[in-house]
Amino acid sequence: MRVVVRFAAVIRRFAAAPAAGLLVAFATAAGAQTPVKFTLDFKFEGPAAPFLVPLDKGYYKAEGLDVTIDPAGALLEPINRVAAGTYDIGFGDINSLIKFRDQNPDAPIKAIFMVYNRPAFSIVGRKSRGVSKPKDLEGKKLGAPAPDGAYAQWPIFVKANRIDASKVTIENVGFPVREPMLAAGQVDAITGLSFSSFINLKDRGVPVDDIVVMLMADYGVNLYGNAIIVNSKFAAEKPEAVKGFLRAFLKGLKFTVKNPANAIDSVIKRNDVAKKNLELERLRMALRDNILTPEVKANGYGGVDMGRLDGAIEQIGLTYEFKIRPKAADVFDASFLPAAAERKAN
Repeated sequence: MRVVVRFAAVIRRFAAAPAAGLLVAFATAAGAQTPVKFTLDFKFEGPAAPFLVPLDKGYYKAEGLDVTIDPAGALLEPINRVAAGTYDIGFGDINSLIKFRDQNPDAPIKAIFMVYNRPAFSIVGRKSRGVSKPKDLEGKKLGAPAPDGAYAQWPIFVKANRIDASKVTIENVGFPVREPMLAAGQVDAITGLSFSSFINLKDRGVPVDDIVVMLMADYGVNLYGNAIIVNSKFAAEKPEAVKGFLRAFLKGLKFTVKNPANAIDSVIKRNDVAKKNLELERLRMALRDNILTPEVKANGYGGVDMGRLDGAIEQIGLTYEFKIRPKAADVFDASFLPAAAERKAN
């Protein structure tokens, strides 16, 4: 009986506590977690798993971060979002970022963690359409959306493989019809991301042994790919939040590399129309071809070779006329990276 009375007394004292005091308590608890708005580069698909796993496993929360993750719908969308400050951190193509910064020199945005050590930019053809190697594109029809990141590298690919571009018919196609047109034989090849176009064609019933994926990185296009980008103002004001985000992401990335079949569940639960087997294959392609490269195995996750990045900027100059050609250090800031020992790809 005494226990019940004492408990009731506690309840009465709590109920009588000033509302302001309760608000302060709640505010203090909420303030312990730093809000971070993060934008992906595309939909919730397989390659997004390393960003989503830390949400489900509490890695961001353990770093004192309240992270929200939103999908995007276009190549430049994450860059525009982060540069504008509507998102704090994002995931975007570093080659597009380099051009964006040249056009907007005061934009507060930089890359801070290289995820795709090699880009997924590809030419995807069909053997049955007579396309097995770069020179086969001569005399053929190439479906390429004008704003496509892979198509932006076409002049580099042409030069590196000595293709006579005048013999290739470029058809400007929409993103939604790109793979369907190749599947139907309306074009002979398309530009796209390797893990997207291959999986989409396979899902449409195109025989796997008829699909030819020419990863541009294997054919002289020596660029980096997608990186984690940050709003520089946010980074200056909350450097520990940025470092904490990268630590949590790295933990999620390592989990994904070791357990892709489990990691993919973090994607599927957020995408009602996704097929688990296809998204798992898409994720494994990204891990194999773009993330866990020989360079990453040797040097660890996240960093860049500044000499290689300078060379990539020079190669971008084949497709884009710079106002002022940047240096690698103008684009990539390594100061937020976890320690090298933590970034080992083991």
